[in-house]
Amino acid sequence: MAKIRKISALILFTVVLGAIGRRAGAQESWYVHEDRTFYAGFLAGANFTQVDGDDFKGYHKVGVNVGGIVYARLDEEHLAASMEILFSQKGARGTIPTTLTPNINGSSIRQQAIMNNYHLNLNYAEVPVMLNYFDKRKSHFGAGLSYSQLVQSTEKFTTDVVLNPAYDQYKYPMKKYDLNLLLSGSLHLWQGLFMNLRFQYSLLTIRKDVDANLGRPNQQYNNMFTLRLMYLFI
Repeated sequence: MAKIRKISALILFTVVLGAIGRRAGAQESWYVHEDRTFYAGFLAGANFTQVDGDDFKGYHKVGVNVGGIVYARLDEEHLAASMEILFSQKGARGTIPTTLTPNINGSSIRQQAIMNNYHLNLNYAEVPVMLNYFDKRKSHFGAGLSYSQLVQSTEKFTTDVVLNPAYDQYKYPMKKYDLNLLLSGSLHLWQGLFMNLRFQYSLLTIRKDVDANLGRPNQQYNNMFTLRLMYLFI
């Protein structure tokens, strides 16, 4: 419920800002007061993530997305390239119990166990590069690629039986890098303020291997939506 209240408050806040931005747009449709080639700003918001290929579904993991951005205009009106430097938290949460079939005492006998309270935390330093198209009000959409370097990862869960041998996350490490496809849209709210919605998906598997006893496929991918505010200095 606390998460729902926070998301609802953020949506209400952006709607109010959008109403202010539309009123301001009637007087001034540009978010800059002079023509420049480069524009810089900062971004802050939240990631809503899951990992495709694990035993859990749903965008239950909420993480931080914060950093800076630079736009470089490619023509006078519509096209601009952008590059960001971000700290981005990804991963997965297990809110619905699922089944796994571990080996018990190393024998061929298998016993059904319930995995719950699953937490996978992935912290990345990320550099997205995109090509963007701007409309007359400077709302814009774009596509591109993002390279992510893994800074830290932790994986925890509980089961209703004791696993023997115990699960060792370090035996099945995450890859140190991630390459993502990006689709993004930014709504111009007021002067230099924008609301940004982004979809992001891994092009390469993010894990070297997984424990076969957990019944998981070898291929796992970051799957993420991001909602954030962006301010460009004017």
